[in-house]
Amino acid sequence: MSPVTTTPSDVDVVLPCLNEAEALPWVLERIPPGWRALVVDNGSTDGSDRVARAHGATVVREPRRGFGAACHAGLTAATADVVCFCDCDASLDPALLAPFVREVRDGGADLVLGRRRPQGRGAWPAHARAGNLALARMLRRRTGLRLHDLGPLRAARREPLLALGLTDRRSGYPLQMVVRAADAGWRIAEYDVPYLPRTGASKVTGTWRGTWQAVRDMSRVLAESPGGEGAVR
Repeated sequence: MSPVTTTPSDVDVVLPCLNEAEALPWVLERIPPGWRALVVDNGSTDGSDRVARAHGATVVREPRRGFGAACHAGLTAATADVVCFCDCDASLDPALLAPFVREVRDGGADLVLGRRRPQGRGAWPAHARAGNLALARMLRRRTGLRLHDLGPLRAARREPLLALGLTDRRSGYPLQMVVRAADAGWRIAEYDVPYLPRTGASKVTGTWRGTWQAVRDMSRVLAESPGGEGAVR
């Protein structure tokens, strides 16, 4: 896939943020020209909102804690036709989203996901990989999708995303997006992306406890019946 050229209103990038002041400058400098960065401040105490504004981002505040809460606040604040998601910790390069956007806009896929490929020691702890593998297997049984990763780097059109009616506001949000997209018959593509050691401590996968709490959240999402019943709130 080759790089994509867009106009300013074409793409919004949602960046859920909780105390990522150190990582934000690198992340925001990597946003493709003409795209809008939506940094969703999920209760930061380190001045992340000021750093984001200083680097040209639009700041959205979401006081309700939770990765899904931050992601969905960004999605509802977005106005562009195509919306992307990326972590705010410098583990993923948002410039890699350019070919994802082209895939969506050209009609090759409805949802494009990044399969994380760790670069260097410490990029992806063993317990986090184990949790991700377990979820990928459960997802395959639930939907038939042969995906390898449920990572945060992704792109899709805004209105269809909103129509999925996503309700999870914790760690299950990225998985619920994939499950409901699969149930709706979306074409889902997956591409390898380099995964770098994050800046700062992880809020979810930095410990076994955090990882398996996320797995429990996501397992409840997988228990949803098609149509969305039983969603985590």
